[in-house]
Amino acid sequence: MRRRYVKPTPLPDLPEHFISDPAQLPACLEHLAAAPVLGFDTEFVGEDAYRPELCLVQVSTAEQLFVIDPFGVGPLDEFWALLLDPKRKTVLHAGREDVRMCFFKAGKPPADVFDVQIAAGLVGMTYPIGYAGLVSDVLGQRMTKGETLTDWRRRPLHPAQVRYAFDDVRFLLPAWKKLTDKLKRLKRLDWATEEFATSVRRAVGDEEAAAEKWRKVKGIGGLDRRGLAVAREVFGWREQFAERVNRPPRQLLRDDILAEIAKRGPTRTEDLSAYRGMPQKETERILEAVRRARELPLEDCPEPELRDNDPPHVTLLGSLLGVVLNDWCTRNKLAANLVASGSDLRAVVRSRVFGEPVPDVPLTRGWRETAVLSELQRILNGETAIRVENPRAAAPLGFLAVAPDPPDVVEPESKLPLPSAPPDPV
Repeated sequence: MRRRYVKPTPLPDLPEHFISDPAQLPACLEHLAAAPVLGFDTEFVGEDAYRPELCLVQVSTAEQLFVIDPFGVGPLDEFWALLLDPKRKTVLHAGREDVRMCFFKAGKPPADVFDVQIAAGLVGMTYPIGYAGLVSDVLGQRMTKGETLTDWRRRPLHPAQVRYAFDDVRFLLPAWKKLTDKLKRLKRLDWATEEFATSVRRAVGDEEAAAEKWRKVKGIGGLDRRGLAVAREVFGWREQFAERVNRPPRQLLRDDILAEIAKRGPTRTEDLSAYRGMPQKETERILEAVRRARELPLEDCPEPELRDNDPPHVTLLGSLLGVVLNDWCTRNKLAANLVASGSDLRAVVRSRVFGEPVPDVPLTRGWRETAVLSELQRILNGETAIRVENPRAAAPLGFLAVAPDPPDVVEPESKLPLPSAPPDPV
């Protein structure tokens, strides 16, 4: 699809500061502390560590741009404290990892986040949209993203890397202003605030999500409850071991080996030594994890996840709601895939088909419930009919309210006189 032409937004030529010496940091922090809104980005390397290694911090204000080299300036505790101030807004793009970095360094995520990628979806743009595409579609500006595979740990940085780092925050505040104006016009600032808060919670991992991460281990889908308990305990050991040695968990013990341990439930060191890639110094800890799982009462072992095995008509109705949702979102300037997933739609269909309570999925909470769910439920309840209204339009469907069926009519009893009884025979 060709991009719509957007008249370029004039941008100020802001001073750029590369902060690589501790003596430069105080003036930088003083300027940032006076700013109510900060653009924020990070560069890091995370492929060979449990937690990514911070290599650069990029920050923008309305007046200046900064690239801070943590290798040169040392700890950035005062900087992270600025992001934790609820009076200061932090603007970022697809900021999950940036939020996590703040959480790792300061123990908390930024207090007030505005993610321009999410905001773009809430005003009808593509979701998720890359940074260069967003800059083009919102500001009419072009940028080059040519350093995505850079090893940011290496020094000195060459000029192209530094230019890339400045550009990553150069456009954030102008995009924030434009998208905020659009959200206001559409009366969706509250939606955005709700969505940003949800994205931050997901980034730092709420307890429920963290507790279920073990279910993503490949190869454990067919295990019984006892085997799942072993998988959960060994997964917990692996996470602790990875954090202790600062290595990616799957590099320490592959998923296929973890699944095999869960399947066989080994009880001796010799049983584990047969696996290739087994960290030999950790065998006792692994066996202890297996023992904990084997000693659990069966009712405390996790249950297998129920898999969707919907009858054809549920799948059909879920697909129908997907079509309706796409059309509705197009005419209402909203990214459909930001509103609901296919599994959300099928869950809503199941509740209607089988007479179950409305499920607890994103579509049934917050602004989605208020603005969207009722529209879809009217389709399921037969209260709204669908027709193809304009096949050439981006939103080709039309929706018609359906009058309720009239109540069953009971014929009144006849007013005619009943026939007299026949005369008695003579």
